[in-house]
Amino acid sequence: MSTDRSTDRSTEQPNPGQAHLQPHEEWHPSPADHVSVAVVKADDRVPAVHIWRDVHATPQQVMRAHTDPELFARWIGPHDLTTEIDVWECRTLGSYRYVQRRGEESYAFRGTFPYVGDDRIVQTFCYEEWPQAIALETMTFTAMGDGRTRIHGVSLCDSFESRDAFLASGMETGVNEGYEKLDRLLSDGGTH
Repeated sequence: MSTDRSTDRSTEQPNPGQAHLQPHEEWHPSPADHVSVAVVKADDRVPAVHIWRDVHATPQQVMRAHTDPELFARWIGPHDLTTEIDVWECRTLGSYRYVQRRGEESYAFRGTFPYVGDDRIVQTFCYEEWPQAIALETMTFTAMGDGRTRIHGVSLCDSFESRDAFLASGMETGVNEGYEKLDRLLSDGGTH
């Protein structure tokens, strides 16, 4: 893929891992939409990925599931991975590192939390095997007024190539399986 971003990306052929993704094109779910499976959209203007997902919980419960290390480790990632937290300082100017394992395989991630508020988290994200590919991620948690909270995540990658590799890595499966685990955690009352 060319590194010249001035080319018309609409003529590029998606790789097989991206065939199901669509450009962002100013679309986002309306408040009336019930987003029970994560909507993943690649932005064609900047190297970003948008993710929307609704959960049946309050924004405070969803925030706790994202900031409490024990809860976070229970739901993040695909079903077949376990998560071990090495460092977890989920506060403004804090940092984190966690390792996900499947048998003998391990995947380590690290980053910082430039900002943690009541309904918003801003973090950097780095897969340690690709240290040159760092993303800036923002997650917001919005009450929808009917017992749902809408999670909106934006991952701004350092390049289109990094973003495309991120998407081709199986990220969408991990996101959906992780949110399925989050649904169970929230319905079991694990964040009260």
